[in-house]
Amino acid sequence: MISAIISFIKLSWLEKIKRGSDMNFLTRSYAKSLPTALLVTGMLWGGGSVLAQEAVQPEATHAVVKKQSVKAQKFMVATANPIATQVGYEVLERGGTAADAAVSVQLVLNLVEPQSSGIGGGAFMVYWDAKTKSLTTFDGREKAPMAATPDYWLGADGVPVKWFDAVVGGRSVGVPGTLKLIETVQQRYGNQDWAALVEPARALAEGGFQISHRMASAIAKAQGEEKLDIFDATRAYFFDKNGQPLQEGTLLRNPEFAAALSQIQKEGSKAFYEGPIAEDIVAAVKTDINGGILSLEDLKAYDVVERKPVCAPYRGYEVCGMGPPSSGALTVGQMLSLLSHFDLPALGQGAESTHLYLEAAKLAYADRELYMADSDFVKMPEGLLDQNYLAERAKLIDPAKAMSKADAGNPPWKEAQLRAPDSQLERPGTSHFSIVDAQGNVVSMTTTIETGFGSRVMTNGFLLNNELTDFSRAPEEDGKPIANRVEGGKRPRSSMAPTIVLKDGAPVLAIGSPGGSRIINYVAGALVNILDFGMDPQVAISQPHIVNRNGATDVEENTKAVAMISALQTKGQEIKVRDLNSGLQAILIRPGELIGAADPRREGSVLGD
Repeated sequence: MISAIISFIKLSWLEKIKRGSDMNFLTRSYAKSLPTALLVTGMLWGGGSVLAQEAVQPEATHAVVKKQSVKAQKFMVATANPIATQVGYEVLERGGTAADAAVSVQLVLNLVEPQSSGIGGGAFMVYWDAKTKSLTTFDGREKAPMAATPDYWLGADGVPVKWFDAVVGGRSVGVPGTLKLIETVQQRYGNQDWAALVEPARALAEGGFQISHRMASAIAKAQGEEKLDIFDATRAYFFDKNGQPLQEGTLLRNPEFAAALSQIQKEGSKAFYEGPIAEDIVAAVKTDINGGILSLEDLKAYDVVERKPVCAPYRGYEVCGMGPPSSGALTVGQMLSLLSHFDLPALGQGAESTHLYLEAAKLAYADRELYMADSDFVKMPEGLLDQNYLAERAKLIDPAKAMSKADAGNPPWKEAQLRAPDSQLERPGTSHFSIVDAQGNVVSMTTTIETGFGSRVMTNGFLLNNELTDFSRAPEEDGKPIANRVEGGKRPRSSMAPTIVLKDGAPVLAIGSPGGSRIINYVAGALVNILDFGMDPQVAISQPHIVNRNGATDVEENTKAVAMISALQTKGQEIKVRDLNSGLQAILIRPGELIGAADPRREGSVLGD
């Protein structure tokens, strides 16, 4: 075993990836735990092993691979794919910052999990600058074309089109923001050469990589009714000449993406937002099926917005994240503030504390539906995190009895407006990564193309998002406007919740997750597990999910959570058992120690020194 590891290490990193794994990851795991090393070998290499056949599928499975926390002292990276983790590790190893590593990680994720994120999508980043000891957030969310109007998703009959009918084709594509975001942050906080940071993804696209079980499963699932094969470009890339989905282990090359990245190496994001690539994006959006109105002017005008973080106090911590157009930090903050009125640590895990959590979620999601949207376009209540307001809301929680559906509250608000609630829910086509560098800078970034494989429209080797379906498809209800309706230049509401937790003015945890509108629950639940119940990060994010979005309670199937159903039903909770696929990536930060964890429901990994 050891001799095999040593001989494999001598290969170049690209050759390792071509062979389907990276033994640097294996050797570090081997040094700590032989069973862990063998586990990784089975998961990544395949070879007919049981672990390979049971590997994690995207957005559609539960935990199948037990994972342990990874510990380090200097730096750490946790992503949704081992290849992306390795690339980020190598940037940090040569002295790069968290901002530098984020560039290489995101571009590689575009290749190895295209169903989840890429430069054709958008992202939010929460960033801790160790030098100035300050926290800020960057909004790289997609934007609606300037020509879009509130009736954008109304059919000829004046009725909103069905969700999936809106997804496929160019009309659902918003102006992508991910590339501009990682460039903006790297220019400010990075110390590495831009072209060198792009190179791992470019080389991987040119030389090829082996399709993972998760990616292969996603391709197979998206054929047929989900229409991944409806356009020539996606059909040619994801399917063989006989129209069959590409299989696990297939060496997949992407020369078009490699060429685009070569231009981006030379010109930065300008190569994407102006010139031939931009022209190709606009042409691709004008599909025969559900054609869009995105223009060259829309692309050229795109900007990343730096925003103040939204923070909520919780048991001596400050839980901070992305504000509007994300509803993530506000809703997570509301849930935790409501729960602060109950002694969860004393209750411990069980039906009693879970019931309280579900009731808090109902109240928070009710406010989310009514009030939250892009604050550049919509005036929002100032008091959504007002602690007096939330103390009154907490009194609505009955420890013995569930409310069926919560109504939105009346937070402090100088300019109250009549509005209709919006129950539009994002679908899970998202990824998250957390990074801590040797200087103490921290990145928590959630990145998306909306649903799996986005709009199915592909150009220059990358997929384009379907983010405009995150807007409400109805502009109003009963004559009252919906806050999250479409408007030209507006960014759709999101549930993405990249989070950095502070204690005494310093970061102690970076965490986030994919999962559509359930992201808020996944992140809030993990925070309760870590901050209230003192769980190890890996134990915390591996816990079975029990979540609520102001309706029925979802319980993760085939987990020990099912045993709690009867007790929750006794309290009046309506229960639905279903697959709940998160993708949490967490790094706990302690003096002289970093503890990282990757969600066992996906194929993520952690590396650090």
